[in-house]
Amino acid sequence: MQARKKYVLLGLCACCWVLLFYWGGGVQLRLLRLLVRQRGDLVRPWPNWTDRAFLSRYAHLDDLQTETGIAESPRQRRQTWSAIYKDSRCRMETCFDFSRCRRKGREGFRVYIYPSEKTDRVSESYRKILASIAESRYYTSDPREACLFVLGIDTLDRDQLSGQFVPNMDDRIRGYPLWNDGRNHLIFNLYSGTWPNYTEDLGFNIGQAILAKASLNTEHFRPGFDVSIPLFSKDHPQKGGERGWLVRNSTPPRRKYLLMFKGKRYLTGIGSDTRNALHHIHNGKDIVSLTTCRHGKDWEKHKDARCDHDNLEYERFDYQELLHNSTFCLVPRGRRLGSFRFLESLQAACIPVLLSNGWELPFSDVIQWNQAVIEGDERLLLQVPSTVRAVGNARVLALRQRTQMLWDAYFSSVDKIVLTTLEIIKDRVFSHTSRNKFMWNSLPGGLLALPEYSSHLEHFPFYYLGLGLSPSQEFTAVIHAVSPLVSQSQPIMKLLQVVSKSKYCSQIIIVWNSEKPQPSRSKWPPMPVPLTVTDGRRKTTSRFLPHVAIETEAVLSLDEDTVLLTSEVNFAFLVWRSFPDRIVGYPSRSHFWDPLRHAWGYTSKWTNEYSIVLTGAAFYHRYYHHLFSHYLPQSLRILVDRTSNCEDILMNFLVSSVTHLPPIKVAQRKQYKELPGPQGTKSAPWASSEHFNQRQECVNTFASWFGYMPLVHSQLRLDPVLFKDQVSVFRKKYKDLERI
Repeated sequence: MQARKKYVLLGLCACCWVLLFYWGGGVQLRLLRLLVRQRGDLVRPWPNWTDRAFLSRYAHLDDLQTETGIAESPRQRRQTWSAIYKDSRCRMETCFDFSRCRRKGREGFRVYIYPSEKTDRVSESYRKILASIAESRYYTSDPREACLFVLGIDTLDRDQLSGQFVPNMDDRIRGYPLWNDGRNHLIFNLYSGTWPNYTEDLGFNIGQAILAKASLNTEHFRPGFDVSIPLFSKDHPQKGGERGWLVRNSTPPRRKYLLMFKGKRYLTGIGSDTRNALHHIHNGKDIVSLTTCRHGKDWEKHKDARCDHDNLEYERFDYQELLHNSTFCLVPRGRRLGSFRFLESLQAACIPVLLSNGWELPFSDVIQWNQAVIEGDERLLLQVPSTVRAVGNARVLALRQRTQMLWDAYFSSVDKIVLTTLEIIKDRVFSHTSRNKFMWNSLPGGLLALPEYSSHLEHFPFYYLGLGLSPSQEFTAVIHAVSPLVSQSQPIMKLLQVVSKSKYCSQIIIVWNSEKPQPSRSKWPPMPVPLTVTDGRRKTTSRFLPHVAIETEAVLSLDEDTVLLTSEVNFAFLVWRSFPDRIVGYPSRSHFWDPLRHAWGYTSKWTNEYSIVLTGAAFYHRYYHHLFSHYLPQSLRILVDRTSNCEDILMNFLVSSVTHLPPIKVAQRKQYKELPGPQGTKSAPWASSEHFNQRQECVNTFASWFGYMPLVHSQLRLDPVLFKDQVSVFRKKYKDLERI
């Protein structure tokens, strides 16, 4: 009975709610709709906030910079992105096939480029990218060996209004038999989307491909998978590139102008808000912020009240003069998040002040950008002047120096941008032998610190000073032998005795490159240090192979006919321990620019200036053996082996490109100067004109590959204390060096 009463009560309550809703809410809604039809002036719909006629009641039309259409909400943007890129959650663990890079019988990380069709139009920038990959040590022409694939179709400009836009991309890439929904593929892109919103839509489904893209938004960036690259122009150099503009010891660190910007102003559309407001911080004195609306075909039809004044002010200042003389450079977003101003500021040592909210900075996975740029907020533009004024001189100098390091290491050429992209992906694939952030953000940069050599900083020659370390007090002598052993009085026998007497010598390795078979161990004299003879296979470059037997950090490279004293060896080694990242030795040469031939020249004349120290008698770090064998392209090593010449010049090119410093020459005896042999004897190879001409050609070939001339001239020669001073010889430690 009690239960029945409860159910009856609940039923009555439900009926009451229905009646209340019908007579209260439903009738009122119907009456409201009826009144709206009869008296439209009683209830007005919400205004369209992009309706310029409506907004003109509250603001002048010239001040309205709203974009066409209703702005997308963050949720709408994410939905749009998800619809375009269905694999937006890709990571290396889920969308990359590691097995392609770790198969037996293959040399790990190899990159294959799909062949382009004859009818394909390839832009200059994409041609440079493909050339950089094809000339790198990772390139393979066999797709079966590839770990990574790059499209031969130009994907840099995906703006549908561009003349370089390639249509029907989905159909074309699906025709690749190895596409596999984009797995293990790398797609390069500089421009995406089109007017008016410039979304990040590439116009085709990239699937599970890695995206190396400029102007990447942090919302769409897939961490640990995609790679953000800088926006660069078609005139960006293929190789080398210009050096940064920061002069060594430039003091004071501040320049004439505190802050500057000079560029386009967009009257409407995306990116217009930030650039339209830049005139507010311009004072014409230490802050120069100039914009112009004189761009595009119909700029006069759309110009506002400020255009004429801005254009006049714009012409008063030269852009290059501002770059050279400004401490900070504004880098506001354009139509897209990235801007050419970014690389221009880095090169000019003008500290970039970024106004591009949401921009994933280039190579952000490895570069610590807070050490080189100042990130502002587009919404807080008026705070920028006070922010940069508060930066102290020490901080300014540190930021400027960091811009130069990053520019030279990663951004000065297309080669470096592409190789940095590949190295970042390679570090992800082989994470157990990857670089740490210190290597990426310290000189000479991640491209020249090969993790295959070691993952310990103390094993590299350029980190000793920063770590407060010194090299070990032992060296390994590597002697290059090309003559058959027929007598115990040959120069190599005397050289072995001289070197082995050094208290710093740990072992001696002879690289046997003679036409005759190497002699047995009994033919060599007994010595106080271990002696190893290895087969050089008649390759000149074998003297620079990373021999496993070399256990010391220092290597003394010697020719078989080198004439030295033990004291000379000891002194040169002590000098090298103070400069472990450079070549330290005796015989020197120089290069010069020949304006008549428009080419580089090579000279062996004894002058007060030099740029090369020959490796016939020189110390250097063993890491350069690894760089020589694994960093330089095979084509250069083949050239050296074919001519049996120039290996010493190539090693000097390599070391100077790493350090940006000259080698170091130490004191030597006068009799060491190369002289022609007596009549009736076979002349040395260096004495022939053909040998000299080959070296001239080598200098130009090497400079062409590096993209610039890395050799640096010097007039420094380091002598022992009291060298040739008129004092008692008993006070001199290296008195034998003064004998003629």
